[in-house]
Amino acid sequence: MRTDFKSLVVKQVGSPIRRPEKQRQTLIGVGLNKMHKTRELEDTPAVRGMIAKIPHMVETVEEKG
Repeated sequence: MRTDFKSLVVKQVGSPIRRPEKQRQTLIGVGLNKMHKTRELEDTPAVRGMIAKIPHMVETVEEKG
């Protein structure tokens, strides 16, 4: 990963159980699959859009850069 970009730290707080398949795939797409797991992602419009589709399952812990 590059170090000269803005990034987001995202944490999974909701379960994909009994959620539509599209939401499950979006969660996997951002690299999350277990409760309370965190990922540092590049702050791009695509990533922001994915997070906006599943706000009930993830929270943005921190914004860097």
